[in-house]
Amino acid sequence: MSNTNQDSWKKNIEKFDKVANNAINFYPENEYTSVKLLNYSENATYLVKNNQTADKQILRVSRPGYHTKSEIESELVWLQFIDRNSPLNVSLPIAGENGKYVQSIQFGKEQFYCTMFTFLEGDAPDENKESDLIRNFESLGEITAHLHDNSIKFCQSAKTLTRLTWDYETILGENPKWGRWQDGLGMTPKREELFEKVSTKIKARLKNFGKDFNRYGLIHSDLRLANLLVDQDEVKVIDFDDCGYGWYLYDLATSLSFIEDKPYVPKLIESWLKGYRKVRFLSQEEEQEIPTFIMMRRLQLVAWVGSRNNETTELLGSTFTVNTDHLAKKYLQNS
Repeated sequence: MSNTNQDSWKKNIEKFDKVANNAINFYPENEYTSVKLLNYSENATYLVKNNQTADKQILRVSRPGYHTKSEIESELVWLQFIDRNSPLNVSLPIAGENGKYVQSIQFGKEQFYCTMFTFLEGDAPDENKESDLIRNFESLGEITAHLHDNSIKFCQSAKTLTRLTWDYETILGENPKWGRWQDGLGMTPKREELFEKVSTKIKARLKNFGKDFNRYGLIHSDLRLANLLVDQDEVKVIDFDDCGYGWYLYDLATSLSFIEDKPYVPKLIESWLKGYRKVRFLSQEEEQEIPTFIMMRRLQLVAWVGSRNNETTELLGSTFTVNTDHLAKKYLQNS
């Protein structure tokens, strides 16, 4: 890890810390509250703890320019709908003393949007515990199916929401939300040629797959392990920050983020499908397209690692791009 890059994102964290400590003034009893950074990625997430009562909450400080206030408010509307209309346990927004769920804080020339959420118990799954992960993925499949059912029930209301679109164009197209995979770390002419063939194949297959309402709707779109909590035998989903309109199977692909090349992935998919089909029908045609969504997500992450500056991307580096080669070759051979 270069000292320059490390210093850069650490300075960003210092700024987020100041905003977070300002944001808690919108909530009652802030004089008894401590604020601790949990995660810094697209946004900064903090554990907020009342030192008198030990009550805990989660504060999210959104990165300036990533989401509009309207987009964040739309995310919260869907969270509340899920809470009312499904058996899922989700983290809900908490209004400040001013009655608002989204607090706007000006820091220098930048405007930060801050949201407080209820705290959910649990820990992220461990990618090194294969048997536990396989069991967890069956539960995740059920949860994801419930989310997709709710998306269909919510589809008329969802048309009024302001959310991102996660399709080929916004993931791998000319103006992708997370940057261009062509600008990924460790890119060479040979590798770019290989990935271009993969991208072209993905585009063709998704065009043929289509966007029928049973296949495409409002999705979580970032169900990676860091956004899951396991509490005994219960799996919970957090961080709906990137929820938007996309293919339902893309949610499965996101749950395999950063572990796509693990040898146990086929078992995870099998377990996920078992859980999903307990709740919702999934055709064989859809199942056959799973590798396309996994490969699309992988290229998106190549772009993300190349365009972001945080501890995760520093750790992954160009090795993540290099390790994508064999996945790309396998996809071209089998699709």
